[in-house]
Amino acid sequence: MTDRNDALNLDREDKLAPLRDEFRLREGLIYLDGNSLGPMQACVAQRVQQCLEKEWAQDLIASWNTAGWYRLPQTVGAKIASLVGAGADDVAVTDSTSVNLFKVLAAAISMCPDRRVIVSERSNFPTDLYIAEGLAEFAGKGHELRLIDSTDELAGAIDADVAAVMLTHVNYRTGEVHDMPDVTRRAHEAGAVMVWDLAHSAGALPVDLAGADADFAIGCGYKYLNGGPGAPAFVYVAPRLQADVSQPLSGWFGHRAPFEMKPSFEAATTIHRFLTGTPPVLSLVALDAALDIWDRVSMEEIREKSVKLCELFIELVETRCGGHGLSLASPRDTARRGSQVCFAHADAFPIMQALIARGVVGDFRAPDILRFGFAPLYVRFADVYDAVEHLRDILDTQEWRQERFMVKGAVT
Repeated sequence: MTDRNDALNLDREDKLAPLRDEFRLREGLIYLDGNSLGPMQACVAQRVQQCLEKEWAQDLIASWNTAGWYRLPQTVGAKIASLVGAGADDVAVTDSTSVNLFKVLAAAISMCPDRRVIVSERSNFPTDLYIAEGLAEFAGKGHELRLIDSTDELAGAIDADVAAVMLTHVNYRTGEVHDMPDVTRRAHEAGAVMVWDLAHSAGALPVDLAGADADFAIGCGYKYLNGGPGAPAFVYVAPRLQADVSQPLSGWFGHRAPFEMKPSFEAATTIHRFLTGTPPVLSLVALDAALDIWDRVSMEEIREKSVKLCELFIELVETRCGGHGLSLASPRDTARRGSQVCFAHADAFPIMQALIARGVVGDFRAPDILRFGFAPLYVRFADVYDAVEHLRDILDTQEWRQERFMVKGAVT
């Protein structure tokens, strides 16, 4: 690419370009952090307002039936199912990613009572590792978390003691994509249960849980799915497991018939058994509305544009920002990279703060990662060009050395 006009031409040819107008992004903002928190669509505000003013304020408790509140975990789950290669009845939206991970990991180790090890990556997202550590300690039967540094070590790590393999499909720090069918097959051949975290996959690239024969998967609703801060998460359970596998958080919405109000628990024989307490209606309504946009696009279109955006960003950074200590931390092979690009730099934090001050929003991941997410629904090719120009100028002028960019907030 020679100049900004080339990027503008790509935007004019982009079939997804009109969708950006449905997001409430302020003028001049270059938002490359949808892999942390997706922006809001106008339809979401309208739908939540309707829920507040009509369904809650006027109809009150009747809305559990008349507005479909009761079925929201399944209604919203069916929309996500179509994005992750699952059956409409095999995904439910409930609780947080961490809570859902606890449920499916507990289910997984209960399926392998003679095994005591959970295998994961050292670079997995911390909450996944913390949940696994906590569950191993809580189980109290000698369970342990075994960490590997790459999937090259997976074959040697899965032995007769391994109950479950838990991996994030797209690594949060580097964007590296695991080969889901191959890893799942290897776990199954070793007699282990396979658990996938789709936090950086759902809405970012095609996923085929059923085709890969995955056992369990979890993921969040607030990144590429744009469901809002803290949006409820989703859980997938393979249909062959739903009637028999058990999970420990046996709340009333996981009961076979919640409103029979029986004093003892009888688990549902469907995905419902992975529900727990009363669903959070307002946040489910927001996520439900946010997901409607996916009816108008295919994951193949999303992936095609994602690859182009990421490739352009890498090309421009490496040609325009050379000599400043940046090194590509994401896989160069597009087949092994999700919808994000990460560069490492010893002063990544203040550099990112300087970018954010200019309205180029990515994020920093300790200790040295500049992370940029490329959500094809609203990121433009001109955004990519302009972001790199800002980065180049910040590095050339050493603007990032200003003291104000060194101050860390609670959230980085």
